[in-house]
Amino acid sequence: MVNAIKGLFISCDEPMAQFIVNLNASMPASERFIVQMLDPTHMFVLPHVAEMIKSKVDVFRKQNSYLKPQ
Repeated sequence: MVNAIKGLFISCDEPMAQFIVNLNASMPASERFIVQMLDPTHMFVLPHVAEMIKSKVDVFRKQNSYLKPQ
């Protein structure tokens, strides 16, 4: 019998993938969202976490951006 799961395919570079993997690992076991790591830059996640991942990535990017001093 086949088990099908609805999900979201994410393709990103390796550093961002590691950020998402670490985000997943920091969650309690019942709230983890990565269904399958396909390779170092592609993953399949549960669809209900799309907005949460986007917001966490936005915060991460803002914290790690460089502004040239004037």
